[in-house]
Amino acid sequence: MARKSSKKTTNKNKSNSDIKGLLWIAAGFILMIGVYTDLAGLFSNISKNILFVLIGIGAYVIPLYIMYYGVLTIKSKGNLSINKNLYPVTFFMINTILMVSSLSIDSIEDKNISLMEFIFKVFDNPSWNNGGLLGIIISYPLYKLLGIIGSIIIYMLIYAICLILIFDLSIFDIGLNLKTKSKNIKDKVGSKNNLKEKKKENIQLEPYVEQDGYIEGINKKIKILDFMKNSSIHSEEGEKPREIAVFQMGDTKSESKSESKKLDNNLKEVVNREITEKITESKADVKYNIPKLEYLNINNNLNINKEDKKELISSATKLEETLSSFGVEAKVLQVTKGPAVTRYELQPSAGVKVSKIVNLSDDIALSLAASGVRIEAPIPGKSAVGIEVPNKVITAVFLREVLDEEKFKSSSSSVAFAIGKDIAGQCVVADLSKMPHLLIAGATGSGKSVCINTLIMSILYKYSPSEVSLLMIDPKVVELSVYNGIPHLLIPVVTDPKKAAGALNWAVNEMTRRYKLFAETGVRNIQSYNTLMEKSETEEKLPYIVIIVDELADLMMVCPNDVEEYIARLAQMARAAGMHLVLATQRPSVDVITGVIKANIPSRISFAVSSQIDSRTILDSSGAEKLLGKGDMLFYPVGESKPQRIQGAFISEEEVEKVVSSIKSEIEEANYDEQIIEHINSESSSNGNSSNDEDADELLDEAIKVVVESGQASASYIQRRLRIGFNRAARIIEQLEEREIITKKDGSKPRQVLITREEIEDF
Repeated sequence: MARKSSKKTTNKNKSNSDIKGLLWIAAGFILMIGVYTDLAGLFSNISKNILFVLIGIGAYVIPLYIMYYGVLTIKSKGNLSINKNLYPVTFFMINTILMVSSLSIDSIEDKNISLMEFIFKVFDNPSWNNGGLLGIIISYPLYKLLGIIGSIIIYMLIYAICLILIFDLSIFDIGLNLKTKSKNIKDKVGSKNNLKEKKKENIQLEPYVEQDGYIEGINKKIKILDFMKNSSIHSEEGEKPREIAVFQMGDTKSESKSESKKLDNNLKEVVNREITEKITESKADVKYNIPKLEYLNINNNLNINKEDKKELISSATKLEETLSSFGVEAKVLQVTKGPAVTRYELQPSAGVKVSKIVNLSDDIALSLAASGVRIEAPIPGKSAVGIEVPNKVITAVFLREVLDEEKFKSSSSSVAFAIGKDIAGQCVVADLSKMPHLLIAGATGSGKSVCINTLIMSILYKYSPSEVSLLMIDPKVVELSVYNGIPHLLIPVVTDPKKAAGALNWAVNEMTRRYKLFAETGVRNIQSYNTLMEKSETEEKLPYIVIIVDELADLMMVCPNDVEEYIARLAQMARAAGMHLVLATQRPSVDVITGVIKANIPSRISFAVSSQIDSRTILDSSGAEKLLGKGDMLFYPVGESKPQRIQGAFISEEEVEKVVSSIKSEIEEANYDEQIIEHINSESSSNGNSSNDEDADELLDEAIKVVVESGQASASYIQRRLRIGFNRAARIIEQLEEREIITKKDGSKPRQVLITREEIEDF
């Protein structure tokens, strides 16, 4: 009953406020007709005379003020107790009346006129050009005390205070914005002058971008940062392709170790030397032009509207109120809207534990109507706690935005690649040579393959084949095959898992060869070697080699032993040789990546995962389970204390095909060497044979002689003749079957021996 009665009372108050509001609006409208026109008859004369006598010029403002009050009454729904705009507006109107009164007093020739004489004058001639009776009574003492100059200063001060309260302005923010805009205008004018001086050069000016503004919240000012304003999208005209200098590459010595027992070491050295010479010949005299940016799509969604800003302010206020209800006093200092999430920077009051805010993540998500929040406590480099709330609409970050940034263009890194944009909209460009290896993990469809595509495209847009070469392994077959034919590839994309082991074996041999070159020249890494080779015209410069494995887990299922061994060696030693691994997998568990490999791949990128356990497996910390998917990632490079949240750059399949087709059209054919492919095939087969030999039983040779001489083969027969256990005899039978010495089991029929005594020596 109590609830029903309170509900009825609330509804009644709302209806009463609507009625009152309409009455106030109607009264103001009628009064406006009476003051502004003569259409109201006698009411016009009475209202004009009374109002002009009392408040003078205020007679024109009073009707509007009454209508404004009626609108506020309706909007307040019966709760018009205190309104932050009503009082400043009232004082603004009164201040105007007083200032007009002071000016009318100053306009009289007789400055010594008394107050009563001036009042009688107002009664005799009521007009709009004074403040009426009330204005004269209040402004006259102030005029006599301070004079007209002092009075005007006081009135201007009151005007400023009223405007600050009405529009919720800040003098500091106004000055800062004026300073920033004047500086931008000055820079823009200077840029135009430079453009006039350099008409012969084809220079494109970046469009003028306004600085981030401040939007004020309740009882304070909250800075709103928009990631879109940091974008540097130029006109749709692509830049002219930049021609890369061609490096002439000479002959080098090549030495490598063979793991096969059947091939002679000297023969292997000759083969490796021929392969190295063939690589240098294929990469020499190749002109490579950087593809045009016009092949990549432009992001046209680069504006944030006022409604979004108001919503951010409202959410910041809700956040403070929610924390306050749980006894946590904190202020929102800054709101940064990113492509996928918005970060609210909180400054806790003295004595508030950070852990208390972290434990309220579910309550914060409930109050903000968010699917989930991620709390970064504290933000690295700031004395604030970051609360990351997902945006209702995720804005894609196009790869062209990042590649067109000066940060990427002017990067002097050995293997720089674009990742995406952080929460503040700043482009993130990483250096693979400093990582030195990268592990990319996340659930299916979270963006791993797109991330690999952005890495490859970054290399194609910045480096020539003589600077960076690629070795790609794609067990999924369909992801990286589009890149077949580009000059950066050493060999076609490897899709057969068994051949992948041979490709990794070649990489290990190449690493060994490079270290021998370093030892001969007395250097320690590839940078020193290339610097030394720049001074010599006869020797070659070594390109960096990026080895990309798209789905490592599938590779480990097919041939785990060889792949694990080669990746472990490359992860431990390949950094100084200029060879870098990029491994992508769904979940880097122990059966996929061993502890030794994982310890040597310190840089990680984690996309969205399903559980906190998976996040700890990838990053050694939680957080990835709160990601949103669609390119939302945590980037944890070596040397950083905490992972950085980034919205990965997006590139579509059509864009990749356009760029690759453009590159292929400038070269006659792919610069592959059949000898490298044959070398990989021979290594794969020899590794398979050597592994079979290693697994072979010690008595296998004797068992072959026994079954050939007797013409029969069975586990019990081998057990009796060799005097061994049945399990061991059964394994020997399986090994004989694998080597096609005996037939497979065919029901109750005995196995047949497939070789003769003359062929025993071959086995």
